[in-house]
Amino acid sequence: MNDQKTPVYLARCPGYERTAVREIVENMADTLGLADSYAGRTVLLKPNLISATAPVLACTHAELIAGVATAFLDRGARVRVGDSPAFGTAVRAMQHHGIVRALAGMNVEIIEFARPVQRVLACGLQVAIAAESLDCDLLVNLPKIKAHNQMYVTLSIKNIFGIVLGMRKAMLHMTQGESHQRFAELIVDLLDILPPYVAIADGIEVMHREGPISGESLFLGCVAGCTNLVALDTALLGLLGLDHQKSPLWQATQNRNMPGSRLDDLVYPGLPPQAFAGSGFVVPDLLDGVRFNPLRFLRGILRRFLLAIHP
Repeated sequence: MNDQKTPVYLARCPGYERTAVREIVENMADTLGLADSYAGRTVLLKPNLISATAPVLACTHAELIAGVATAFLDRGARVRVGDSPAFGTAVRAMQHHGIVRALAGMNVEIIEFARPVQRVLACGLQVAIAAESLDCDLLVNLPKIKAHNQMYVTLSIKNIFGIVLGMRKAMLHMTQGESHQRFAELIVDLLDILPPYVAIADGIEVMHREGPISGESLFLGCVAGCTNLVALDTALLGLLGLDHQKSPLWQATQNRNMPGSRLDDLVYPGLPPQAFAGSGFVVPDLLDGVRFNPLRFLRGILRRFLLAIHP
């Protein structure tokens, strides 16, 4: 029965125009379980920001963020936008990618993920999480759909890795990167500590062939939303015509039999995935190792230090 299935809302969006994005969010509001009013409540938008030097294509688009922010402001929310890029600061990244400009004049607070709070994951690992990412009434995950050289593809679950603070992400690559499956299990464990959330994926202009930085642009024209990150990723893998079994993150959710990890678990109140068939989305043939080589790791530490003293 449909009421036992997880709804994934898929919509076509012809471009990055904030009023179009806001309208899509309003259309999917019931599916996402959005309240009519968020008066007095804090809604945190968590985009995918890598760094100020990353190409615009690698990050959640400024106008999509502005469109989603508008939809929540209309419902009375106190809206914040924040992230913890691997290099540099969130403010600098948002300035470079036009997000600060897109949000100008809106009652939106731009914040840094900077305050660590320790959490023990189900695997027993203690991880420093950005306290700011947990300090909200609703976390709105805004992933960018991209190919990924290490994890096959970046969707909504992978974007949650951004709540790990700064260079601690690189440290986890070094200490927990012995296999793709081990690293995927760690990321999936992060879902257990999240506040209430929804995800709205930027699939309008996506990155394929390589990623998460150096890939090519592909127009997909899709905005996708769900209250279950596992279900959203399952749906998007199918929409893109990809082999679910090749995604380490999907394998981790399927191995745990998590709700939403099977296509049969899903229902589509908007467009069906077949509406986006034949996109031509390409992923890497072979995945790179998860663990950074020591030289790359040291370069990353030096780069972060230089960005800190020369903002």
